[in-house]
Amino acid sequence: MTERIYIFDTTLRDGEQSPGINLNFQEKLDIALQLARLGIDVIEAGFPVISRGDFEGVKMIAEKVKGPVIAGLARATKGDIDAAWNSLKKAENPRIHTFLATSDIHLKYKLQKSREQALQQAVEAVSYAKKFLNNVEFSAEDGSRTDFDYLCQVVEQVIDAGAVVVNIPDTVGYATPDEYGDFIRRIMERVPNMHKAILSVHCHDDLGLAVANSLAAIKNGARQVEGTINGIGERAGNASLEEVIMALYTRKATYNKEVGIDYSQIYRTSRMVSSITGMPIQANKAIVGKNAFAHESGIHQDGVLKERTTYEIMSPELIGLPKINLVLGKHSGRHAFNERLKELGYILSEEELAQAFTRFKDLADRKKDVTDYDIEALVRDQIWTVPERFKLQYLHFTGGSTVVPTATVGLIGSKGLVEEAACGTGPVEAACNAIDSITGIPGILEEYKLNAVTEGKDAQGEVVVKVTVGNLKILGRGLSTDVIEASVRAYVNAINKAAHEIIKHDEVHKGGAVPDGNDNN
Repeated sequence: MTERIYIFDTTLRDGEQSPGINLNFQEKLDIALQLARLGIDVIEAGFPVISRGDFEGVKMIAEKVKGPVIAGLARATKGDIDAAWNSLKKAENPRIHTFLATSDIHLKYKLQKSREQALQQAVEAVSYAKKFLNNVEFSAEDGSRTDFDYLCQVVEQVIDAGAVVVNIPDTVGYATPDEYGDFIRRIMERVPNMHKAILSVHCHDDLGLAVANSLAAIKNGARQVEGTINGIGERAGNASLEEVIMALYTRKATYNKEVGIDYSQIYRTSRMVSSITGMPIQANKAIVGKNAFAHESGIHQDGVLKERTTYEIMSPELIGLPKINLVLGKHSGRHAFNERLKELGYILSEEELAQAFTRFKDLADRKKDVTDYDIEALVRDQIWTVPERFKLQYLHFTGGSTVVPTATVGLIGSKGLVEEAACGTGPVEAACNAIDSITGIPGILEEYKLNAVTEGKDAQGEVVVKVTVGNLKILGRGLSTDVIEASVRAYVNAINKAAHEIIKHDEVHKGGAVPDGNDNN
């Protein structure tokens, strides 16, 4: 009989701890809704006690996302657990995920606790969380480096206290597949009440072994795997869920496990997370990288043309990878455009469709061939944004090797059209200086990334910028066949997000605060 493996996604919690990622409420909700479409079993929506923003983000996801279990992280303290429950209690199926370090190195240097004190705290935390709901998960942080006998004692007692899932993380990515798989097998055999709970694993990729370790754990009895889309996360990241999922699918005869995943949503989920977080996917990334199904060698090309399975072990169509169809152009109608969007997995409202079609027509006037990648980029740029307090009306710039770069920008805001001219070391800086003058929200451009959506001289440029506004670090995105215009649109997008966050912050803090805390996971 094929055994079910549960997929626990922590993109919105551990993934957001990646340096440079700072998601707003709408972005978190968009990702959570897509994770639900993908068929993720458990979505860890955040760490509610860490800030008012995280609390409200978890609360919003708990209220609006149906289907998956919605989990909130909490340290093994009553304050953390209270905050988690208050953010989750309106969820269709909530879970409190509480954790405490158990390795001697963490107990001595981080917690300054004895083993006995930590064990008591873990049991008390699970018992307290159990008062609110049945679905409680406990994580033994740094479990892979914990004394085995002590870890088994902790696992047994937290299960007796009511934990229905016990997670054994390889928190610092130190384990190797053989030893980690054996470690999980021995826990399954040693803990007498292990059959009353699901054993989970959460592996980090510091040695590039997170996926291998997760699969070794599954082979030895783990029934829940925790990870992130594209493997994002702090340090070297987490186990890449799309890789784990496709390994189980492709090597089903080896693992004999099944998951409740809609495989056709894998590619779109990956692209969404990459776009929203501003973390590009490396070209040779397994499963979802640009080159994952590309064949350059003549021998490989010949083999694939004769029989795909000679060099492809999985189908690109299975994960929802779109074929590049150069069939849409300026003469294409709205119906054909909408049908293509549906094929790509985008269902838009009438208002959204009208806006997207207008942008498509504008692009078709500037670009000869409009590909699926172009259409995807247009839709991503349109739907993953915030209300525009400032809208770019026009941009003019001059520059050259012997001319001081100057830009004139026109923005439409609450006062109508306002224009400003400014100079800079280049046209992008000049335009940004003009935007600062108009909006009164000065930003510092910390990072700048430019990617071509497709090949060719007329390719759209997709620009992602990281802008610091006061204490906020904001990602902005812009799209255009003109890279200067794309850069300016990205900066305006970041300023709009900053204005939105400032307003949201003021609204949220009228409702009081939740306890502050530091993430030690």
